[in-house]
Amino acid sequence: MSEPTATGYAPVNGLQLYWERRGSGGTPAVVVHGGFGLADMLGEVLDALAERREVIAVELQGHGHTRDVDRPFSYEAFGDDLAAFARWLGRGPVDLVGYSLGAGSSLRAAVQHPDLVRKLVLVSIPFRRDGWLEEVRAGMDQVGRAQFDQMSQSLMYAAWRSVAPDPDAFPTLMDKTGALLRRPFDWSEDVRGLEAETMLVYGDADSIPVFHMAEFFALLGGGLRDAGWDGSERGRARLAVLPGLTHYDIFGSPMLATVVDGFLGL
Repeated sequence: MSEPTATGYAPVNGLQLYWERRGSGGTPAVVVHGGFGLADMLGEVLDALAERREVIAVELQGHGHTRDVDRPFSYEAFGDDLAAFARWLGRGPVDLVGYSLGAGSSLRAAVQHPDLVRKLVLVSIPFRRDGWLEEVRAGMDQVGRAQFDQMSQSLMYAAWRSVAPDPDAFPTLMDKTGALLRRPFDWSEDVRGLEAETMLVYGDADSIPVFHMAEFFALLGGGLRDAGWDGSERGRARLAVLPGLTHYDIFGSPMLATVVDGFLGL
């Protein structure tokens, strides 16, 4: 993965939100990592997009370089943070590309601040909590500091600790993430009203069943009618189900980079 051409911190909602920039030109693409991840988590996507446009990867509250604050995690607050970051950029509407926790945050930004989002890419996220497979929800129910000994042996933890301003804060990050993952949500009505042109992307062995992906797509107006011989009846939403990928490797796939680049354009 290429090195960022610039890094820094943006003052948003009481945070110093860390960011990394690659590429130049076009509509800025703000890329948002998954839970416990860093700005470079979607490395293939960053490099692919940066060939034609400006790409800015950020780190959410308590993740990586961004110091935690006395505020619980919520998708709504993360969405407000991303919107505040877009305003801080001062470049007009941005494109948002989010994976997992970052996708939920990006969706909330587009719902709560539609004027700040041009296009939206949501990777591996349901629109209701029960859209996660049952065993995945059971695993989410266990996330917290009780798992720290196990997590502390992981490469993800080592990467986080190498850049974190408070290297002892990971158990708190686990507690706050677990509380967020256990919280019920149903964004059906918000999805129906989305203004941003949206692409959903999943692996065909994702943590979300294919029927939920189709239901999400339908809420966006996708797959409800034949597109016609000339494609004129096709809706604005897009759905990509990538073969041979899971929730745990899709963010590093060249296939993901290709479909995201093709959807966003310039």
